[in-house]
Amino acid sequence: MGRVRMKESLIFVTKTLGRGLLIVIPIYLALLLMLKAMSSVAKLVRPLSQIFPDWVPAEKALSLLLVLVICFLIGLAVRSRQGQRVHELTEKTLFERIPGYAVLRSLTNRMAGDENDVAWRPAFAEIEEALVPAFIIEEFEDGRYTVFVPSIPTPLAGAVYVLEARRVHPVDVPLTQQLRVVARWGSGAKSLVAAMRTP
Repeated sequence: MGRVRMKESLIFVTKTLGRGLLIVIPIYLALLLMLKAMSSVAKLVRPLSQIFPDWVPAEKALSLLLVLVICFLIGLAVRSRQGQRVHELTEKTLFERIPGYAVLRSLTNRMAGDENDVAWRPAFAEIEEALVPAFIIEEFEDGRYTVFVPSIPTPLAGAVYVLEARRVHPVDVPLTQQLRVVARWGSGAKSLVAAMRTP
């Protein structure tokens, strides 16, 4: 009996830790990249930062501002035809070789409001006798779907299923709304059911 409880406790701790890491690690990596970029451009803004009083953290503030401006300009350039071509070429030759990049890119596009991307489309999946919130990741040529069913309340941890089309019901809501329902232990699922497409 003691061993069973110890095993259950170990599984609980491992799963909870894993879910926490899935949330903390992307935020941590984004902050690290931002700090690295700020330190890289610090030399460029140092002469300008000397204009400000010593008590003002001008070098850090100007470095952050310059990094944000660079990100904005890159985003602006990607919107042009030539920029899109360069971006697509870079993605195909470099980024798509990184495991998980394509899925994360699709997730980011969905969160930004891009409804053209097939991946991460909100849906309900029929698992056993129940409807569960899910995300369509890809569609097979024969009509089946790969769906990701998140575990409550961590939207980025869960299980992957390959299901027939009749068991997958797209939901006409933004990705962020579906994520909120998952993060709130199902509160608000009534609105998702109302937005479910009828066959």
